[in-house]
Amino acid sequence: MAIALAALAAVALAGLGVFAVPGYLNPFAPLRIDDPVGILTRMKISRLEADGPQCRSVLNGSKVVHRALPDRSGSDGCGLSNGVDVERSEVAFNRGFVATCPLTVAWAMFETHVLQEAARQHLGQDVVRVVQLGTYACRNINHSAGGRRSQHATANAIDVSAFILADGRQISVLDDWEGGDPRRTAFLRAVRDGACRFFDVVLGPDYNSAHRDHFHFDMGPFRSCR
Repeated sequence: MAIALAALAAVALAGLGVFAVPGYLNPFAPLRIDDPVGILTRMKISRLEADGPQCRSVLNGSKVVHRALPDRSGSDGCGLSNGVDVERSEVAFNRGFVATCPLTVAWAMFETHVLQEAARQHLGQDVVRVVQLGTYACRNINHSAGGRRSQHATANAIDVSAFILADGRQISVLDDWEGGDPRRTAFLRAVRDGACRFFDVVLGPDYNSAHRDHFHFDMGPFRSCR
């Protein structure tokens, strides 16, 4: 609440001509992928969940190659709303995928502000390709017979298993989370920690054995970074 009031006060002072407020500090300014990450970033991403046109406008201003998809719903708790078909972003993927627009925006920001910075810092080069295991699957959490639907059931989650560097090396969650090369391990931990700035749920090998070989990122109703 204090943060929101401070932001509103800053906008009010800007309106009076006292000083200019950068867009990323203005709660009423649209989100931009290249904006510095600030106290309002997560709020702005969450607003896109209820505003499909605005979300697509943000995505259209990014480097994500995509096309909008029609909504489709089902009585089984699965379906797609505010979705896009993603071909690639600044990196290539092993295959294209369907995802919600807010998840794709969060990915674009994660890629810009976390993934490449971590790769350059720990490995000295960029990531050029990402191996993803899937986004949409009409199933429950952990493939269980009962319980709640997974965020994958509405294409609101993505699982990532490996990252390919510019020199062709592959950094794998399965092989390098506890591997012998400390640079690879540091990179993966930086990726996991940084992803929590944009996604609501981030799960990896420290969470349970089911995630020993991949990171799970989603934009669900809960918050967890493990």
